[in-house]
Amino acid sequence: MHDVNTAFTQEKTDQIEETRAQARAFQERIDQGEVEDLGDGRYRVVTGWDAGEVFTVRRGARGEVEEILAGHGLDTTTGAAALYTTTPAWHGLGTVIPGGTTDVDAVLKLARIDWDVTKRPALFEWDDGIHTAAGRHVTVRSDTGSALGTVGDRYEVFQNGRIFRFLQDLVERHDAVWESAGALRGGRKVFVTMRMPHSIVIDRGGLDDEIVLYLAAINSHDGRSAAESVVTPWRIACGNTERFASRDAVHRWGIRHTKSGLTTLDEARRTLGLTLDYAKAFEAEENQLVRTDLLIDEFHDLIDNLWTVDEDATDAAQASARDRHDHLDGMFRDRARHLGRTAYAAERTLTDYLDHDLRIVPHDLGDELARAQRALEGGTDDLKTRAHRELLLRTR
Repeated sequence: MHDVNTAFTQEKTDQIEETRAQARAFQERIDQGEVEDLGDGRYRVVTGWDAGEVFTVRRGARGEVEEILAGHGLDTTTGAAALYTTTPAWHGLGTVIPGGTTDVDAVLKLARIDWDVTKRPALFEWDDGIHTAAGRHVTVRSDTGSALGTVGDRYEVFQNGRIFRFLQDLVERHDAVWESAGALRGGRKVFVTMRMPHSIVIDRGGLDDEIVLYLAAINSHDGRSAAESVVTPWRIACGNTERFASRDAVHRWGIRHTKSGLTTLDEARRTLGLTLDYAKAFEAEENQLVRTDLLIDEFHDLIDNLWTVDEDATDAAQASARDRHDHLDGMFRDRARHLGRTAYAAERTLTDYLDHDLRIVPHDLGDELARAQRALEGGTDDLKTRAHRELLLRTR
């Protein structure tokens, strides 16, 4: 019993130390004004990758944290969520059209993005009246009059409908079915997604594990970023998947807000061609992993290489490493029963662990934001890449 209690105490001590370290890092962001307290348990990230995202912290009767949620981010200024999709999204919002449609005008209306954006002079108040800021303009929604951002003289507005036509021109098809479209953050961002004609299939005729690729365009009206086109395994349906689509993009290319930004297609088409070549290469690599047997000891070696522990590490760090090792061992054995004891099963195990099992137990605001960031920002991508490369070496 003593050994069990000691192990339990050590585990909890390690968890607390880890979360406090994360908390200190996030507290620095709070102190530097990177996170804004909106009240009522809501916090907004004001800089960086998640700029504009709002996190909600739900607490129990005694004030303890029960759940942390990130808002869907969809524009609701017209009274309903600005989203069209062929498949119901996790949040249950938007207009669902099973099978989709090829009609751009219909999608613009269904997605509630059938409005334009204009540039208006930026004004400011000073002493004797209202003055115009030279070279500065405000981007304004035509339907609500809401200001979306501040831009310069050379900034070219890309209207929402033009983004659809850009994707049509890019793939040289005007009969593509639109998978999703909508607006985020009050209309500051607009997205459009179409499904690529070819998907990736791992172990065709065996596992038949399909990875669908989408071509998406993400346009901003706030002047803070260029428009972007990406090929990604994510169908955008909210603010979270918009971030994931950019984060996990196979290839991406930026589009500057200039007069020629949406008309120069040669480079974009070249990148798209490279992307499809990459998809074929990735499919071949994954099939190599499927055909490569992996011993339990080899999987253990992989864990040790991904998470090295110094010989003089603290007892807490060593205990944490043992716990992680045992947990991953159990996951791999379970996954191997379905996929076989292969390098592919090892990669799926590590991906699931990094996506779903790395948790932070929240104790204060810093911990809560750390947990939310880990879930939403994809801070484990480097580990996934290292694991993929190391497993590929074992196939040769």
